Amino acid sequence: MIRALLAFALLPSAVLAADRPSIVYILTDDLGIGDVGCYGQKVLTTPNIDRLAAEGMKFERHYAGCTVCAPSRCVLLTGLHNGHGRVRGNDPWIVPDSDATLPKLLKEAGYRTACFGKFGLGKPLPEDDPNRKGLDEFFGYVDTSHAHNFYPTYLIHNGERVPLPNVIIPGSGNAAHEDTGVATKDGRKVWAPGLIAEKVQGFLDAQSMAKPFFLYYALNLPHANNEAKKNSPLGHGLECPDYGEFTGKDWPDVEKGFAQFVRFIDDQVGAVMAKLKEKGLDENTLVLFSSDNGAHHEGGHDSEFFRSHGDFMGIKRDMTDGGIHVPFIARWPGRVKAGAVTLQVCGFVDMMATVADLTGTPLKAPTDGLSFVPTLLGEGAQKQHDYLFWDFNEQGGKQALLKWPWKLIHLNTGNLGRGQKAPAKPKPLEVQLFNLDQDFGEHTNVAAQHPEVVAALETLMAGAWREPLQ
Repeated sequence: MIRALLAFALLPSAVLAADRPSIVYILTDDLGIGDVGCYGQKVLTTPNIDRLAAEGMKFERHYAGCTVCAPSRCVLLTGLHNGHGRVRGNDPWIVPDSDATLPKLLKEAGYRTACFGKFGLGKPLPEDDPNRKGLDEFFGYVDTSHAHNFYPTYLIHNGERVPLPNVIIPGSGNAAHEDTGVATKDGRKVWAPGLIAEKVQGFLDAQSMAKPFFLYYALNLPHANNEAKKNSPLGHGLECPDYGEFTGKDWPDVEKGFAQFVRFIDDQVGAVMAKLKEKGLDENTLVLFSSDNGAHHEGGHDSEFFRSHGDFMGIKRDMTDGGIHVPFIARWPGRVKAGAVTLQVCGFVDMMATVADLTGTPLKAPTDGLSFVPTLLGEGAQKQHDYLFWDFNEQGGKQALLKWPWKLIHLNTGNLGRGQKAPAKPKPLEVQLFNLDQDFGEHTNVAAQHPEVVAALETLMAGAWREPLQ
């Protein structure tokens, strides 16, 4: 159920107002938990992300909001899980301007708020939607589909189009967005991720200790350009200026591109940390790192090539942990213990409550999340979730519920997205049950052996979902 509003009198909090940290949340797009060195990647190296974990806390049981982009970001920014949130899939959904969001909460708390990269809180969206949702500054892609294109003809700055000199191959896009598609080889002037990275550095350069800030750095990597596999001069959708250190590898070009994407992400973590230290902001900035869902298998990339899903079953669009179990690292010198590892079960749904607690700001809207500040700071009693819930309305409909250690998955639920038609012959409901303590790879379905557990979790699952409000 939706948890009651938190009532604050004088805003007692784990952190005094004077100690409120600035917050940098670095969100990658389709980065599998197995793509990161400190989570087990053996081929690619991620020294800056690994250093972030060594200097902070690594979460071993952190879950994305959904198994695809838009609904996952909705959970992150609103604190409502997929059964209550506005955005239920990557098809057309929007969050009304009147709804509470994480940037609005922080802006009311006196923070300067900014997002650079892929906003993607549903689609189709007005081009000033990020500002309507509480961001003082936005630069990047507003629409989820637009962010497929790494060489677009424009990006958005605070609701206004900023033209870029890229040229799109006619007919290479799709009807979802006017600027999707593939850039001509000769027209590749500006690689958008690189330009966005420059804007992040400019924003950090302008910050000081005088006012706390919230930087949401939402990279659109290592997501693929889904339109590029057939139309790109490269022959794949991992489009980057060059393959860098991976040029000479005996790998398919698409995997060199993927490796370069991961290298760029890691370099960006290093660049952000270096700028914070240069500006004297390092000691009072909480830096968070995660991914919006599990590893992808798109644009020609093979998720098995680098074992992007790690030891978990499944990838993006699956409800097994390979689709929703994501890396999460938190670093705050002197407050978050360096080198700590936690088994706290938490996820995107908890960010709203956590930030409210961390900054001493009252929540003015319902949330399904819990503050994990006690885990972060090692102070006080940590509340535990009754359950975590996910809903995905593509591929015939899927739902999952986790009440540790039990994980229930329903496939073929018939819960469809907007504009989708029910199949003439729907498949029968498939029920899966896993004990993650004994089988974290979700290899053995034990539903038949534990009907009483299935029944109890199905009752919770039924209560977790309601019809969308819009």
